[in-house]
Amino acid sequence: MDHQPPPFFKRGPAPLALLTIYVATSIALLVVDARLRTLEVVRQAIAAVTHPLQEIAQQPVRALAGVGEQLQSTAKTQDENERLRRERLEQSAQLLRTQQLEVENARLRRLLGVGERQGVSARAAEVLRTARDPFSHRIIINKGQQDEVVAGQPVLDDAGIVGQVTRVFPFVSEVTLITDKDQAVPVQIVRNGLRSVVFGLGDGRLELRFMPANADVQEGDELVTSGIDGVFLAGFPVARIERIERDSAYSFARITCVPSAGVENFGEVMLLAPRAAKPLPAELDETAKPEPRATDRQTRVKKQRPRQE
Repeated sequence: MDHQPPPFFKRGPAPLALLTIYVATSIALLVVDARLRTLEVVRQAIAAVTHPLQEIAQQPVRALAGVGEQLQSTAKTQDENERLRRERLEQSAQLLRTQQLEVENARLRRLLGVGERQGVSARAAEVLRTARDPFSHRIIINKGQQDEVVAGQPVLDDAGIVGQVTRVFPFVSEVTLITDKDQAVPVQIVRNGLRSVVFGLGDGRLELRFMPANADVQEGDELVTSGIDGVFLAGFPVARIERIERDSAYSFARITCVPSAGVENFGEVMLLAPRAAKPLPAELDETAKPEPRATDRQTRVKKQRPRQE
């Protein structure tokens, strides 16, 4: 009987023998290729066959790398745009601030020029806030008793009269605007010299009162201070006539005006030095003591003496 295993289960060379054969063959091929370069053609053929497979295998990696680069580029672009936007906003704010400072400096130069043109002493003041009373037109400035501010000083800007100092504190002062309903300013019309008084209406406008209905007043007439009140110097712009209402049933015309100055617009004003009081003539000064008329009494006595003799 044949006890050998069937061909299907026939065992080949031992694994160690196969490993030895493969290692020896590999070493022999490496030595031959290194010395004689005989496998270069085989290597190029294998590379040509496997290159498309390598390209196909690299496509997902390249696609992922491209997506990553795109995301990084997008994020970088967004960061750059955000940085540029912040810089533009900062530059815009600086530009606006510079423009505001230029306008403010120009206004201050014009304010200082007002005093020089009028030949009076003046000083600039900053508006701190408006008064707490919502029904009054008053502002608070940063000059007070320590700056030798006194009640009654005129306040103006580069366009005209703004108001008058009404209360003085150690470090600040309160200015009543000409648009306040309790404020009145003597004025005259530039065109014909007519004198009257403007009163504040409390709504940002003025009213020219005590003008007859048939008075020579026209819309657009300029009003300036008349100087007869002893407070405001003559010739400072006050208002411009905006509307005239004449009614035969009333003796006086209703005339509304708009202020010439930026009464409630700007943050700087000019304080004029108070006007020096002029002495009244002796015949009009009620406080002057009348001198005794000794000469008249002596004359009467002399006239009476001859009659007694």
